[in-house]
Amino acid sequence: MIGLDTSVVTIALPDIRAGLHLGTGGLAWVQNSYMLAFGGLLLLGGRTGDVLGRRRVFGAGVALFTAASLLGGLATAGWALLLARSLQGVAAAVAAPSAMALIAASFEGAARVRALSVFSAVIGAGGALGMVVGGALTEAASWHWVFFVNVPIGAALLLALPRALPHLPPNPGPFDAAGALAATAGMTAVVYGLIRASGDGWGDARVLASLAGGAVLLAVFVAVEARAPRPLMPLRLLADRERAGAYAAQLLAVAAMFGSFFFLTQRIQHDLGYGPLRAGFAFVPTVGLQFVTVRLVPRLLPRFGVRTLVATGLAAITAALAILAATSPDGGYAATLLVPFVLLGVGGGLTIMPLNAAILGRAPVEDAGAASGIAQTMLWTGASVGTAVLVTVHGAAPGAAVYATAAAFAAAGVVLALLTLRPRPRP
Repeated sequence: MIGLDTSVVTIALPDIRAGLHLGTGGLAWVQNSYMLAFGGLLLLGGRTGDVLGRRRVFGAGVALFTAASLLGGLATAGWALLLARSLQGVAAAVAAPSAMALIAASFEGAARVRALSVFSAVIGAGGALGMVVGGALTEAASWHWVFFVNVPIGAALLLALPRALPHLPPNPGPFDAAGALAATAGMTAVVYGLIRASGDGWGDARVLASLAGGAVLLAVFVAVEARAPRPLMPLRLLADRERAGAYAAQLLAVAAMFGSFFFLTQRIQHDLGYGPLRAGFAFVPTVGLQFVTVRLVPRLLPRFGVRTLVATGLAAITAALAILAATSPDGGYAATLLVPFVLLGVGGGLTIMPLNAAILGRAPVEDAGAASGIAQTMLWTGASVGTAVLVTVHGAAPGAAVYATAAAFAAAGVVLALLTLRPRPRP
C-alpha cells in the first residue's frame, strides 16, 4: 500500500497542480509533506513497535493510513490535501518499521534474504501497479480517486492482520521523544529551506534561517541520541562501517531516483503530451524490471556479494540519468526515455534489496526495529531531500541540470559503495 500510494500520487501530480492551483514548490510539498512526516517519524515508529508490540503498532498504522487516504480523497483545497498527506506520512512511519522488523525477527540467514527479497519485490509491484492505476483513475474519474483506492486495501489488511501476522512479545522501555522532535523538526527545516530557495534564492533570510536552524537541530538530535538510555537511533548501529555505508548509499540512491521521477512525470505529460494513463504505462519498464531484478538478487548475492551488486546498480542509475540530461525533453519516448527507464529499473533492483541485507544481516533481534527504522528513514529522507534539491536546481537552471545533479547523487553512491561495502560474499 505504501509503494502504491507513492507512485499513484506521482502520476496524478499534473492534475493535482491544475485542480488545486499549485506552483512547482507547492506541488513538491504534496510529496514532501508525506515524506517528511514519514522520514522524520520512522525512528520513533520503529521504537514504538519494539515497546508496544509490532503487530499492534502495525495495525494502528494501517488504520490511520486508511483514514488519512479518505481525507485526501475528499480534499478540495491545497492545505487540506497537505494535511492528509502529512497524516499518511505519520501512519506510514508507524506501520512500515514494524512490517520490516516482523520479517527480520521471523526469519534468519538465507531465509531472511529471501523474505527481504519478497518484501522489496512487493514494494516494487506496488509502484508498478500505482503508475497504471493512478493513470487510469485520474483519466477515467479524477485525481481524488488515487487516494480513495487505499480505503478498500486498508480495510482488507485490517481484517487479515490478526490471522496472518505472528505475535511477538514487546520490549518495554522509554520513548525518545526529544530525539524524535529534533529529527523531525531538523529535516523539515532543511527541506523547507531548499524548496523555498527555488523561488526566493539562496540569499533570502528565511532560506538561510531554515537551513541553519535545521543543521543545528540535527546536531542536537545526534547529541540527544548519544545520551539517551533507549535512543531512536542507537549510534552503535552506525559504528559498523558497512552498515553506515549502506545507509548513506540508500539515501543517495533514492535521492537520485525519486527526485528525478518527480520531473519525469511532468516531462512525459507536458513535453510528450501523454495523458495520465499512457504516462503510467510509460513507467512500466522501470518498475517491472525492478520487480524482476529484485527477485533474482537472492541468487546473485551469494555469488557476487553486496558491494558488486550495489556498485553495478548505482552505476546503471548514473548512466540512465546522464542520458536523460543529454537528450532533448521533446524527443520521442523510444529515442530518449526507454533506455534510461530500463537502466533505472535494473539499477534500482540491484541496489536497494542488497543494501537492506547488509543493514539487517548482523543486526541483533532486539535492534531489528531500530535498524529497519533507520534504513527506511534513509530511504524517505533521501526521497524528500532529493526532490527538494532538484526543485531548487530546476528553479535556477531548468532542464538538463536537474538530471545531471541526480546523476551526481548516484555517482557518489558508487564511490561510497566501493569504499565501505564488503568485497566478498558473506557465507
